[in-house]
Amino acid sequence: MMFSKKEYMERLQHVKEKMNQKGIDVLFISDPANMNYLTGYDGWSFYVPQMVVVFLEEEEPYWFGRAQDVNGARATSWLSPCHLLSYGDEYVHSKVKHPMDVLAAWINQHKKKEKRAGVEMEAYYFSPRALQCLESGCYQMTFEDAHLLVNEVRMVKSDKEITYMKKAGNIAEVAMQAGYDAVKEGARVCDVAAAISHAQLSGTAEFGGDYPAIVPLLPTGVLTYAPHITWTDEKIKSGDPVIIELAGCYGRYHAPLARTITAGKPNTVFKNLSEAVMEGIETVLHQVKPGIKCEDVEQMWQDTIARHGYCKDSRIGYSIGVNYPPDWGEHTASLRPGDQTILKPNMTFHLIPGIWLEELGVEISESFVVTANGCELLSNFPQCSYS
Repeated sequence: MMFSKKEYMERLQHVKEKMNQKGIDVLFISDPANMNYLTGYDGWSFYVPQMVVVFLEEEEPYWFGRAQDVNGARATSWLSPCHLLSYGDEYVHSKVKHPMDVLAAWINQHKKKEKRAGVEMEAYYFSPRALQCLESGCYQMTFEDAHLLVNEVRMVKSDKEITYMKKAGNIAEVAMQAGYDAVKEGARVCDVAAAISHAQLSGTAEFGGDYPAIVPLLPTGVLTYAPHITWTDEKIKSGDPVIIELAGCYGRYHAPLARTITAGKPNTVFKNLSEAVMEGIETVLHQVKPGIKCEDVEQMWQDTIARHGYCKDSRIGYSIGVNYPPDWGEHTASLRPGDQTILKPNMTFHLIPGIWLEELGVEISESFVVTANGCELLSNFPQCSYS
């Protein structure tokens, strides 16, 4: 296990406190990151229905998944064997059966007094059909949205979680260097992606890497105005800007990092935009501290880039931590107008204040942890991308 049973129990207790506040008797968790956070379960099995079920009045949660994945739950979670429930392969991708029918039948047989249930309505891997089966099968319960209940508990990290994220930050440095080294005139963009991916998984000499929740993003040349483009097999031309957005990942904990570089001498517009972005980042990082609000952080950024004649109409960052594909964000706090979340020590964020113009984009980012007096970067890699 990545953490002690004591730490898992503390996390569970915080979740139960939130359940009690909402009047929820039982919580159905389908988000793989939340399942991992509470039980330690780690497997590429989220393409089929699975759950962690937390009963308010029971000490230990239940893991529910495909029968062939039970051994994975035994290997990675702290749960007792009797708390590992499963369904047969005849339920996998069936048109007439659904795994949630099995879970609902088990609940009706063993847990008859629970009346109010919470489900993660907007979790990536929780389908409308799964909810329909739970609602019809657990007819004695009323279901309500408990989306982000666990995510909000995850926002303040333990010291050991921070240690893992710092390791992820070290891996991000290695991966970014591999990307830098591969960006050359005449190189194929796909080969840059391959170099980054190899470095992400190899990690450092002291510890290996995990697969990140998002593949390397590599908008190149005229495509830098589109932030979420992956890669092509086109060759890099002299003067082409290349955005590299990646993450180091260790034990499912992420430290994203983005840089924009050029193959050869950059043009004046690129240099001016890069300098505005870097100044904005420096201003923010010097002002971040416990007690300020997320929206205050974003306003610092806007005030800085406005002096350069730029503005940005999208958020400049978000909370990060443990996660699985397709996203490394926690979906809770965002650095944007209106977000009243107050920063606390051991919160972790990806500060990604990219600016995308009509025909050019510059993306430079830093992941940081809020400390007692300010913040600390999870990676140490030069921001300047030209001489």
